[in-house]
Amino acid sequence: MVGPIRPQFVLFGSSIVQFSYSHQGWGAILSDLYSRKADILLRGYAGWNSRCGLQVLDEVFPKDATVQPSLVIIYFGGNDSLEPHPSGLGAHVPLPEYVENMRKIAIHLKSLSEKTRIIVLTAPAISEAQITEVFGNCLGRSNESCRKYSEACVQLCQELGVKVIDLWKAIQQRDDWSTACFTDGIHLSSEGSNIVVKEILEVLKETDWEPNLHWRSLPTEFPEISPYIFVGPKGETAVKVSQLDLEWQTQWH
Repeated sequence: MVGPIRPQFVLFGSSIVQFSYSHQGWGAILSDLYSRKADILLRGYAGWNSRCGLQVLDEVFPKDATVQPSLVIIYFGGNDSLEPHPSGLGAHVPLPEYVENMRKIAIHLKSLSEKTRIIVLTAPAISEAQITEVFGNCLGRSNESCRKYSEACVQLCQELGVKVIDLWKAIQQRDDWSTACFTDGIHLSSEGSNIVVKEILEVLKETDWEPNLHWRSLPTEFPEISPYIFVGPKGETAVKVSQLDLEWQTQWH
């Protein structure tokens, strides 16, 4: 292990998680914001559904681990919501089973430690027109099915007292969401990822968790081990580099 020990944030889910470092994705943005505050760990697996996530839960999140994550952001649902394939194959998971799978995942994560916090991302909206344009057909996906799985996930999280972000609704707040928020109608563009980051940071800022996990609230690692490295423009005071608000970070306050 590399020190000093920082809070661990784990991103766990399917392709929306695995690809979150591509196209100026939401995982990459979080890693930048928390670069001297927390370690962002990626556990994303394209093509997976909630069954797959449940199957590896004990391996990814062992209860006897010496260090448990401070935050887990979970996403499953988009692949679960696919139409059933006549062959019986495919990623589809019936809605009642999806809800129970997510219940088991959330309960397991809540049991890791008293300080482990959870945010669940629901199935986002999809652009059926863009999927058809890119792939030739809708691939068994529909925005209506995503809505049903998203609403069921929100209801479950409210029942369990777990923070949840309704991505199906959040993405559709933009007038141009169906053309701006995706790379292929399914996976998020930089604009779509910006929405995810905004929603996550709002939850982190508004919650009463102790400690607060918003990037502006966590301490900076080695804030000024040598405060005299860079001198201010007047040559009289030192510039505290660790406290600088970089241009691309100011939108995330």
